[in-house]
Amino acid sequence: MKSPTGHLTLPFFDAVHRELGLRLAEWIPRQHVDESDDRQACRTWVSLLGEHGWLRYCVPAGPDGALGGALARLDSRALVVLRETLAFHSPLADFALAMQGLGSGAITLAGTPAQQAAYLPGVASGEKIAAFALSEADAGSDVGAMTTSAVQQAGGWTLNGSKAWISNGGIADFYVTFAKTDPVAGTRGISAFIVDADTAGLDSSEHIVVMSPHPLATLKFAHCQLPESAQLGTLHGGFKLAMQTLDIFRASVAGAALGMARRALAEAVQHAKQRKLFGQRLADFQLTQARLGEMAALVDAAALLTYRAAWLRDEGERLGSATRTTLESAMAKMTATENAQRVIDMALQLHGGLGVKVGSKVESLYRDIRSLRIYEGATEVQQLIIGKAVLHS
Repeated sequence: MKSPTGHLTLPFFDAVHRELGLRLAEWIPRQHVDESDDRQACRTWVSLLGEHGWLRYCVPAGPDGALGGALARLDSRALVVLRETLAFHSPLADFALAMQGLGSGAITLAGTPAQQAAYLPGVASGEKIAAFALSEADAGSDVGAMTTSAVQQAGGWTLNGSKAWISNGGIADFYVTFAKTDPVAGTRGISAFIVDADTAGLDSSEHIVVMSPHPLATLKFAHCQLPESAQLGTLHGGFKLAMQTLDIFRASVAGAALGMARRALAEAVQHAKQRKLFGQRLADFQLTQARLGEMAALVDAAALLTYRAAWLRDEGERLGSATRTTLESAMAKMTATENAQRVIDMALQLHGGLGVKVGSKVESLYRDIRSLRIYEGATEVQQLIIGKAVLHS
């Protein structure tokens, strides 16, 4: 099934985004990856996406193209187009690309030239798998509650603690890790570090199995010795850096949700046209038509908020504006993920018993979409962000 591209004509997008979306829509249906082993499949997807140049949109080009990126700077609309198109076909392929961007985003934003040169070209080529280690068992939405600590010593840092729910845990080549460098300062006492996967004292063997398989693990740090050069960004500036990184990629989460919703709608339309009952097609019933109309409107409403958030962020970058798009990204993320859940549920209902058959597309989408309402800021967190912004407007 070919992914739709009509939305690329909307004025939110430039020629570079339209060309990117059309190329990817042609390429992705021709790829066939065995996803029965999620860890091996993720490695395969990273390799494929890197080999064919798609990961180059996850990092900036850098001076004279030295960092390997396709564009001069990270472009939110490109990320949305990529994730929406990939998620339409394979949510695991979308995951593989997204984590390359999220896992390296803080290095793009705050890395020294040496750090960027050491990691970003490998991310763009698929030779290095990236990961973002922020959450802990008791510090998810409440980031300031983290207990992982980094203590400064002669020549570097000692890292102790654990991180939970880390995507690409166990397969990543490096982890951008956030730790308390001032244990009593809350979010103002967090700093970021680049931790290579082979660092002594790092254990990523505790894998986490979830309802829609993708690589997750708990990371344990036991007296990990890091050099001074591992510090990423300013001391105690980790929380701000983490939020800046999430601001860039939150709209792309909405893009992934859109891709899944569009696929569910396409599956529902195809099934309704083919399914015969009571002497006519399922599509001929007015109740079916009303349900499909509601699904289409939910998709388009989410799309407009998603594209607006990405466009505003890119325009701010282009104009050199420091204005953050946290509010718009929160609206997009919340609406797209919640609407996609509704659309997929309705598509499954239209399929009847076939919808819950393991191996059917709508069944897998039903599992795939659920985590998007939680990660990178749960729906309730987005509601708080939006509500506070409304109160202070």
